Amino acid sequence: MVVETSPESEHPRELQRRAARALDASVHAQMSRPYSGLSPIALALAHADWALHLMASPGRQAVLAQRALELSLQAWQNAAGGAGEAAPDKDGRFADSAWREWPFSAFKEGYKAVDAWWRDVAQQGGGVQRHHQHMVNFFTGQALDALSPSNWAFTNPEVLRSAQASQGRTLREGMEFFLQDLREQMNARADTPAEQLEPLEYAVGKDVAVTPGKVVLRNHLIELIQYSPTTAKVLPEPVLIVPSCIMKYYILDLSPHNSMVKYLVDKGHTVFIISWRNPDASDRDLKMQDYLSAGVLAAMAAARSRTGAERLHTVGYCLGGTFLAIAAAAMGRLARKKGERTAKEQALIPADLPQLASVILLAAQTDFTEPGELGVFIDEDQLATLRQNMNDKGYLSGKQMGGSFVYLASRGLLWGRNTRRYLMGEDDASFDLMSWNADTTRLPARMHSEYLNALFLNNALASGQYRFAGATVALMDIDAPMMVVATTRDHVSPWKSVYKIHLQTDTHVTFVLAEGGHNAGIVSEPGRPRRSYQIASVEDNTGWIDPDDWKAQAPVVQGSWWEAMHAWIAERSGAPAKPPAMRAEHAVCDAPGAYVMTRYAD
Repeated sequence: MVVETSPESEHPRELQRRAARALDASVHAQMSRPYSGLSPIALALAHADWALHLMASPGRQAVLAQRALELSLQAWQNAAGGAGEAAPDKDGRFADSAWREWPFSAFKEGYKAVDAWWRDVAQQGGGVQRHHQHMVNFFTGQALDALSPSNWAFTNPEVLRSAQASQGRTLREGMEFFLQDLREQMNARADTPAEQLEPLEYAVGKDVAVTPGKVVLRNHLIELIQYSPTTAKVLPEPVLIVPSCIMKYYILDLSPHNSMVKYLVDKGHTVFIISWRNPDASDRDLKMQDYLSAGVLAAMAAARSRTGAERLHTVGYCLGGTFLAIAAAAMGRLARKKGERTAKEQALIPADLPQLASVILLAAQTDFTEPGELGVFIDEDQLATLRQNMNDKGYLSGKQMGGSFVYLASRGLLWGRNTRRYLMGEDDASFDLMSWNADTTRLPARMHSEYLNALFLNNALASGQYRFAGATVALMDIDAPMMVVATTRDHVSPWKSVYKIHLQTDTHVTFVLAEGGHNAGIVSEPGRPRRSYQIASVEDNTGWIDPDDWKAQAPVVQGSWWEAMHAWIAERSGAPAKPPAMRAEHAVCDAPGAYVMTRYAD
C-alpha cells in the first residue's frame, strides 16, 4: 500500500527547510534581475579573486604603472601625428578618415590607450582561477566596448557629420527609433498571444522556408520534412539534417538563393530535415534522451521507412550536431555488440535504423573544455540561478537565450546597432537571416539543465561519462566517415574546440575550416563574394596534428564549402537512381509544417 504524504503530515523541520529553500530561491532570482539573469555572487567571486591577487602583487602593479606611462605617451604622439601621417585604423569602429582629425584623433587614441591598459590589468598572472580569469577578461571587455567614443554622439565624427548634413534630421529620427523601441520594451508581455506579435519581415512559408516538400512524420517533439526531388535521378542514400533545437530549422532553408536544403535537392539528393517543436511550460520534463530517441533516432528510422534506403547520410548543426554524434556513437556500439538489446535500448533506440553512410557535423562541439565566450555563463552558481528561473517557467525563454548571444558579440550587435539606429537614424538592416534571428525558440527546463550540467559543466561526453539507453556513450564507437565543419569567427563553437573531434574518434575525418561566424559561415552559398575555406582529411594512423599546424598546412579554397560537402557525399554514395515515391499515406501536411509556425512573446 502506498501512503501519500500531505504537507500537514510532514515534520515541522522539513516544512521549515522547504520554506527556507523557497525564500532563498526568490531572493536569488531578485538579485539576478539587474544582472540580466547572471548570478551576482559568481560575478563578485570572480572579481574578488582577481582584485585580491592584484593587490598582493606589487611587482605587477609597478609594471602596470610603467605600461600606463608608455601608453599615454604613445596615445599623445599618435593623436598629434595628423591625418596625413596616420594610417587607416584596422578597428572598424574608427575606420572613417575623420577619426584621424583633431579632436577626434585624441578621443580615439586616448580610448585605445585606456582599453589596452585595462585589458592588461584584467589579464592577471598565476593564482586566479581559470574560470574567474575568463569572466574578468570578458566583462572588462564588455565595459570597455561600452565606453568607446564611437558610441556617443559628441565624440563620434560620423554622427556629427551626418547630423550637420541632414540639419539634425538623423538625430531626430534616431530619437524616434529609440522611443519606439522603448515603448515596445515597456509594453512587452510574456503572455502576449502569438497572433498579436509583430509579424516577421520574412514570412515563413512565403519568403523563407519555401522549398517544396511534405511533413512525413509528426510526434510530440518533431515534424520530419521530406523535400520533393527536382532532378530526374537522385543518389540512393538520403540526407537527414538535424538542426539545433535552439533555433528554427529554416536557417538551412532561408531564401531560395541561400538555402542549403534547396542546394542539396538541386544536386540530386533526397533531403529530410527535422523541425523541432517550440516547447511550452507543459514540456518542462522533456529530457535529453527524449531529443535523442523521439527526435534524432526516430527521424532516422522514418527516413529509412519512407524511402526504403538501407544507408543514410546525416548532417547535424550546432547542438543538433552534438545530438547526432551521440546517436551515431550509440548506433556504432549496438552494431559492434551484435547481441540482444537491453530493455532501455529497446525502449529508446528504434530497431529499424539505417546504416550511417556518413556523419557531418556543422559548428558542433563534442568537447566542451574550451567553449569560448559561452563558458563565461557556465559554473555551478550561474547554473543554479538559471535553474531557478527555468523551474518557475518550465522553459528557457527565447528572449533570454537571444540576450546571451548578444553578450557574445555586443560590439556589433549592441553598440554598433545602437550607434547606427539611435545616433545616425538608420533603420535596422532587413534580410532573411536577421528575420530568422528574431524568430526565437524556447528550450525545456529539464533538457536544458541536463545539457549544461552534463556537457558544458562536466564535459561528460568527451570524458566517456555520458550515458544514453543504459550505456556509456563513446564517440570512438562512431564507425561512419565524418566531415566536420568549423568557422573561423565562431563565438558559440570555437573552431579549435570543434577540431578536438580528432582526439575522440577512430574513423576517417575530413575537417573544413570556413570563413565566417557561427551562422554566416555555415550559410555560405556558392556565389557569395569573399568566401573561402580550408579542407584536409585525416586518415587512419595519421596521428595527431596540432590545430595551428593544420591551419598552416591545409590548402585554402576560394568559394563555398557547400560544393566540397556535396562532392564528399557523392563519393560515398551509390549510383543515381529514380527518386523514391512520396506516398500519400505518409504526408501529414505541406512543408514547412506547423511546428515552425509556433511563436512566443518570450
